Amino acid sequence: MMASSATKAVQVRQKRSITGTSLTSARGKSGPTLPSKDELLAYIAAQDGRVGARELARAFGLKNADRASLKAMLRELADEGRIDRRRKKLHPAGALPPVVLADVTGRDADGELIAVPTEWDEEAYGPPPKIRIHVARRARPDETPGVGDRALLRTEETAEADGGIRHRGRPIKVIGRARNRALGVFRSVPGGGGRLVPVEKRSMGRELAIRPSDTLEAEEGDLVAVEVSRHGRFGLPSAKVTERLGSLASERTASLIAIHAHGIPHVFSREAVAEAERAQPAPLERREDWREVPFITVDPADAKDHDDAVFARADTDPGNPGGFIIDVAIADVAHYVRPGSALDREALARGNSVYFPDRVVPMLPERISNELCSLKPNEDRPALVARMVIDAQGRKRSHAFHRVLMRSIARLSYAQTQAAVEDASDEVTAPLLSLVLSPLYAAYRALKRAREDRAPLDLDLPERKILLKPDFTVDRVIMPQRLDAHRLIEEFMILANVAAAETLERGRTPLIYRVHDEPTIDKLNALREFLATLEISLPKAGALRPEQFNRILARVKGRDVENLVNEVVLRTQAQAEYVAENYGHFGLNLRRYAHFTSPIRRYADLVVHRALIRALRFGRDGLPEHEDTGALSEVAARISACERRAMVAERETVDRLIAHHLADQVGARFEGHIGGVTRAGLFVKLDDTGADGFVPAATLGQDYYRYQEAQHALVGDASGEAFRLGDPVTVRLVEAAPVAGALRFEILSEGRMQTAPRRPGGAVSRERHGFRRRAR
Repeated sequence: MMASSATKAVQVRQKRSITGTSLTSARGKSGPTLPSKDELLAYIAAQDGRVGARELARAFGLKNADRASLKAMLRELADEGRIDRRRKKLHPAGALPPVVLADVTGRDADGELIAVPTEWDEEAYGPPPKIRIHVARRARPDETPGVGDRALLRTEETAEADGGIRHRGRPIKVIGRARNRALGVFRSVPGGGGRLVPVEKRSMGRELAIRPSDTLEAEEGDLVAVEVSRHGRFGLPSAKVTERLGSLASERTASLIAIHAHGIPHVFSREAVAEAERAQPAPLERREDWREVPFITVDPADAKDHDDAVFARADTDPGNPGGFIIDVAIADVAHYVRPGSALDREALARGNSVYFPDRVVPMLPERISNELCSLKPNEDRPALVARMVIDAQGRKRSHAFHRVLMRSIARLSYAQTQAAVEDASDEVTAPLLSLVLSPLYAAYRALKRAREDRAPLDLDLPERKILLKPDFTVDRVIMPQRLDAHRLIEEFMILANVAAAETLERGRTPLIYRVHDEPTIDKLNALREFLATLEISLPKAGALRPEQFNRILARVKGRDVENLVNEVVLRTQAQAEYVAENYGHFGLNLRRYAHFTSPIRRYADLVVHRALIRALRFGRDGLPEHEDTGALSEVAARISACERRAMVAERETVDRLIAHHLADQVGARFEGHIGGVTRAGLFVKLDDTGADGFVPAATLGQDYYRYQEAQHALVGDASGEAFRLGDPVTVRLVEAAPVAGALRFEILSEGRMQTAPRRPGGAVSRERHGFRRRAR
């Protein structure tokens, strides 16, 4: 890596600090000197992005009194564009992170692949740096990218430029294949051949021609993959069918498209299925016998796997008055899915289960997920239990983990659980009320007090659920009520997740953290500008905390801008991810956090279970010794990419189902809210279904509309008419494309008046002559 003169200066300063011969500071001879900006930059560059304010203070021997000055210098460097802040770590501005998503653009003279970062700010940092890709000899297909592919790379900077390229990358996983491959639905045409209706929204209305000799015997309604051919200036571009993926007439269409469009593994290998079928129920053996503990599971009414169970009771310790003992039992998936096995390879490739409205693509075969690891009532099941002691204010006093054999006594739904504590119990819940349910809710009330003191981010955004008919088309869209039963389970799971992270840190065992960075400076500045238009201030100084956002949300509660502000605050937040090096969870306001509670459907949780087994010496099926932080960093990057893939696929499937549902309502009017604003137009979310559709800016009216980023609005030059994020609107459905999941609307309602329009002579007009919305 770099060994510049500035870096050597830092090393000299560090040595002086250690030997007590550092220069005097402005405060006197006893304190160390604050480093210069150049020295800070040199040290940050030398650490390869693994340094924050705390590490800098330690390296330069700074005391607490100097840290405010150090942070001020770092803010100045960030404002000057000389450093970036990612994952609470500092990087030289424009530096590549250790793991980067990149697009393979070509090959060099020696035939080696060259890539560039997928996301890069060229205005700030100039052309994106090139990365030379080195593929291992025994790399798997998903670790072998080609030109045009998108891949996750582990990067390092070389000491000397090789052909002008200073970065080397090793593929972790191929995320997307080359763009000359397209996916779509085959439509037959008279005389032979056909047309391809693309599944991508951006290709809405752009069909491809398929010659009779290139159909691969595809039939009407088949989902096919094609190779797109070059085409001239006239006529449709042509394509050749390379693979028939299934019939939309016989399959669950919407999710089938998403599965193939995103390359989601959905068929288990023979080896994995055979392993699952050979698996037998776990014996008691070295486990603790907890089958007398009256655990219950609480899940959605339609849940098929039940991987967590709970129990709570009052603590009888006189030293903990009003306290509780909480047990959270989680299915012991690690007992069945051993490292390096066929089941393990399948689980890692999937990363997580994917939940579509019409099907589930599980991370593990049903024999494991729905049978052996599902905590069914009155059946012995292996589990890892987090036992946590809390005080009357919900603060955790202590915790311990146990590897047990347990037996659930009841399977309840959220609504059923809530009804029972509200004097509407049924024959299942009535016997459980005093022994199980009442203590659970009492413990939850204590945890709720601790949550209020912690003040995590508290966004209020409605969630919708699609209910399907037997033919897998949309019946209706509902907005499920958020119950205390949901919050109870959520708080219990958060507590167990924190306990897992703390246990592994204490045992110095590598793990995968669930982390969430605080918003970037750019996003905060944009939010600050937006809030200023509402006469709400966001302080610049001081540490950023979730409660600052909560205070803003509380100020707009009940106002007409409530939804707007919630949306903008949400968009300001970073995306949560998995990493092997902790930087905390901003949204939950927690220093350490890991996912422990869902190993049936998340690979990260399975890794944490294995780490606990290794750290607490629960057996030989724990995390292998060679699985260090470096190895887990790669796993974390892969499963983070899988999670993002699943989120996009799930969202696109909902869009396709809704577009199909609305396809016969073209011309109908709907009420909605503006859910997104871009230079190209508006995205409108319908109130009843939550469907998203696009309104091109050119169709808004006779004015010219400019994008005002600070206001999240399109504003008419002459009329002053504005369409702002969150505004209620009435729209007409103009076009629906079910295959692509795309809707196009036109605005029927008028926008709000930002400013009064001006007459040609310069006088301000009080009328809007010439700028009324055209009659529709």
